[in-house]
Amino acid sequence: MFVRDLIQEIRTTRPLIHHLTNYVTVNDCANIVLAIGGSPVMADAEEEVAEMVTLASSLVINIGTLNRRKVLSMFQAGEAAKKHNIPIVFDPTGVGATSYRNDIAKEIIKEIRPTVIKGNASEILALLGIKSKGKGVDACTGTSMNTLIAGTKQLSELTDAIIVTTGAIDIISNGKQTILVKNGVRAMSLVTGTGCMCSSLIGTFCGVAQQDILSATAMAVIIMGISGELAWDKEGSRGLGHFHMGIIDAIGEMNHDILKKYGRWDKI
Repeated sequence: MFVRDLIQEIRTTRPLIHHLTNYVTVNDCANIVLAIGGSPVMADAEEEVAEMVTLASSLVINIGTLNRRKVLSMFQAGEAAKKHNIPIVFDPTGVGATSYRNDIAKEIIKEIRPTVIKGNASEILALLGIKSKGKGVDACTGTSMNTLIAGTKQLSELTDAIIVTTGAIDIISNGKQTILVKNGVRAMSLVTGTGCMCSSLIGTFCGVAQQDILSATAMAVIIMGISGELAWDKEGSRGLGHFHMGIIDAIGEMNHDILKKYGRWDKI
């Protein structure tokens, strides 16, 4: 999985990553793409999203802050990305919280057919129609790892997408191959936006590795976890604000050697 130096490919080609994301974390998403070497764009006007997507290497859709105007833009962008075979990363933030959010998420999956769907445990289970104890964008607790692995595989088979279920151990599956990522620190769950930032990283890596989306996705998730670990070691004692910025710094300093040295993952 680490044969290609995708980090260097990103920094050489500077792929344009088009986001239709939420306004809570949009700045973090832009900065994380810049830090790894890509070029972010956050255009969300219905009048231009389809045209903008054709210039991009991937599309990231996040439903964290929904409204009617943005939903229309999401479908316009998604259809354009499908037409031009551009990878689509879908982050169903907060799905399971309201019927409106559930309906939009299901419609996006049905009509746009995302390449990658990334969510925490409660969000992934919600897409399968399973209720959990998670609230808002919080991950659920008390669900066994075997249940989460099975659910991740099942959703991949149902959607024909690569599924990422984030948590203490991240699960990535295309239904046939499953990767468990063991990087990251608990404090990442205390900073708003780390999940959204991970989706942006996935979009960036998929933008340069369209022939191996599973490996590109896993690499992005591993790098996000490593960056959290390095940032916590360096900045954790100074507080969550410094830790937050430290994640972006660690992404900016990331290279293939660091990935190979600190990455912890298994295939099952």
